[in-house]
Amino acid sequence: EIPEQWSEEGRQLSEHLQDICHRFDPTRPVTQGMDRAEDALKSGFAQVMDVPGFNYRVHKYDNNIKQLLKGFLLGSETASTVSSRGVYKFPVEPSDSKTYADGQCSSYDVEYCPWSNLPDDDWRMQDDRDYVIGEFVWTGYDYLGEPSPYDEYWPSRSSYFGICDLAGLPKDRFWLYRSHWRTDVNTLHVLPHWTFPGREGEVTPVYCYTNAPSAELFVNGKSQGRIVKNPGTRLDRYRLRWNDVRYEPGELKVVAYNYDGSVMGEKVVRTAGEPARIVLEADRSSISSKGDDLAFVKVSVVDKDGTPCPTATNKMKFEVKGAAKYRAACNGDATSLVAFNSTEMPLFSGELVVVVEGTKQGKATLKVSADGLPEETLSINIK
Repeated sequence: EIPEQWSEEGRQLSEHLQDICHRFDPTRPVTQGMDRAEDALKSGFAQVMDVPGFNYRVHKYDNNIKQLLKGFLLGSETASTVSSRGVYKFPVEPSDSKTYADGQCSSYDVEYCPWSNLPDDDWRMQDDRDYVIGEFVWTGYDYLGEPSPYDEYWPSRSSYFGICDLAGLPKDRFWLYRSHWRTDVNTLHVLPHWTFPGREGEVTPVYCYTNAPSAELFVNGKSQGRIVKNPGTRLDRYRLRWNDVRYEPGELKVVAYNYDGSVMGEKVVRTAGEPARIVLEADRSSISSKGDDLAFVKVSVVDKDGTPCPTATNKMKFEVKGAAKYRAACNGDATSLVAFNSTEMPLFSGELVVVVEGTKQGKATLKVSADGLPEETLSINIK
């Protein structure tokens, strides 16, 4: 997004830098992200690139391609859809400027910024226009800084753009991308969670992210209808949506169907009770002792029946003993001011991540505790 996109100087500089890339690696084509399409096309800045790359503004692609003799273009920065993991706002309405008093964004994945768009918009162009060859999404993970749409809201201090949150935990949008990108595996994800005390009887839309073409939703055993993806609408081409569901505690079940009518899979989401115990899940059971390896441990809570508690905010306390040390924690809350190296942190949407570093060979133990809950420990081998 350099400012010289409009100029002959910028065109020459791009060509020069691209030639350097070719000199050291002639096997790979070169691209760069252009955010001022009209200027870049008028100056020849875009045409000089091996792969013309445009940032956002998919509605301009059809005009851009008319000026590109190569006959193709790339979404070099796309989407910037915003969401907060596990947070759902009502009513559910697509918006490029919506904000809320709590500094969060809705995880229904229908909110974005004035310059950006939804994943569905990019996929429509990629699927319907042969000249659109792919995309780079902004971003895979949330990051510190650029807290749009809360640039002037305190205490927002990290982005909301990520497919995963700042802790590396997948947002709902992770499963939307997976359902579209991973054709080699089946995806079946249902949102929102189904724990909304006080929303009884209110409209609470249910979305399903899946590679299956159709599915049926049941609320406490009662069918809400079987629906099919609709290529003719913005939000129903790549998602399955039941927009008129009214909340009642209990159980959501979605049954997804293949094109031949056979069942692809089922997904159940249940209303949670009060937190009863802590659950620790490490990404690996052993790490190196050389100081260059980390274990990432997801911390969550479940009720007495083992149902995850998606709205829990219990303050967790961390202690590491043995052949490792505690390094950091993160709960993915863009408005949190708790330091990453603090040994206490509240859950956000029922989860957080603790990072442990090996210091010598042997055994390490992570202990996590919270008021009113039995403490939980996890052993990690340090090699």
